[in-house]
Amino acid sequence: MRALWIDHSITLRDVPFSVRAEECRIRVTLAGICGTDLQLLDGYARDAGFGGVPGHEFVGVVEEVPPSVDPSWIGQRIVGEINVGCGACAWCLRGVKEHCPARTALGIRGRPGAFAESVSLPAANLHRVPDQLGDRTAVFVEPTAAACRVLSQVSPTASDDIVVLGDGRMGLIVGQVLATTGAQVTIVGKHADKLAVARDLGLRSVFADDVGERADDYVVDATGHPAGLAHAVRIVKPRGTVVVKSTFHGEAKLSPTAIVVDEVRILGSRCGPFAPAIDMLASGRVRVEPLIAATFSLDDHQAAFDLARQSLKVLLRP
Repeated sequence: MRALWIDHSITLRDVPFSVRAEECRIRVTLAGICGTDLQLLDGYARDAGFGGVPGHEFVGVVEEVPPSVDPSWIGQRIVGEINVGCGACAWCLRGVKEHCPARTALGIRGRPGAFAESVSLPAANLHRVPDQLGDRTAVFVEPTAAACRVLSQVSPTASDDIVVLGDGRMGLIVGQVLATTGAQVTIVGKHADKLAVARDLGLRSVFADDVGERADDYVVDATGHPAGLAHAVRIVKPRGTVVVKSTFHGEAKLSPTAIVVDEVRILGSRCGPFAPAIDMLASGRVRVEPLIAATFSLDDHQAAFDLARQSLKVLLRP
């Protein structure tokens, strides 16, 4: 099958494909380039041995299932959770496959991703896409689920002020998800065009240079940049909470003094639940069409990745 391959660069290759034991074969109809994919190309996870087919945001159609799986899955339009656990460790038995020590992660860790004609995933990872959700919206389920994860970690109220650092893809989705709580959400960024999109989505927006300090109950770092965490700690209130959504190639410098003196809580936040994400997209509480910049074929992958570094969401159609 044709697939994009990351090593020290990204190339289009013909690669062998086989369905993993007890998994389903899914034809990818649309996939999204996210910040993690760009960081993988820049070297993120290379030290851990990553190399291969990237991509973890996708929508597709089930083409084959193993004998142990309900055949009614065949032909269904689906999205897929990206983490696959061993099924036997303490984490998996608690239903937290995201922290299984032996887990694989689609397009990130030990498992070929969705920038390809087909992917393999267990049926337990699949979620049917409602008919009213088009592919261009459904491809955003995975990042919207990651945004929903924040709401399972913190409980903001209408009286809280929340700042989301980063006016990119993840920042704009996180901002919309957090706004469903009634809290005042402000997107902070450096790009006038992206901040205008934030305003069109009903969010406040402020340029990064105009942000004050010690004013916010919650600050989410969605910058994808090493300096984002230190900025978040500077502007969160004493006893406030910083939620870290950024992954990047490199190290973040951070002095612990402000964290200790101001008793700041820092939370890492990663993958999240698909069901509420699908509901938010289907209901229109999270809008993603304004984020889409362009759609490319795999043949035009270089142009796609170049555009993804400077615009919002770029999609690939294998």
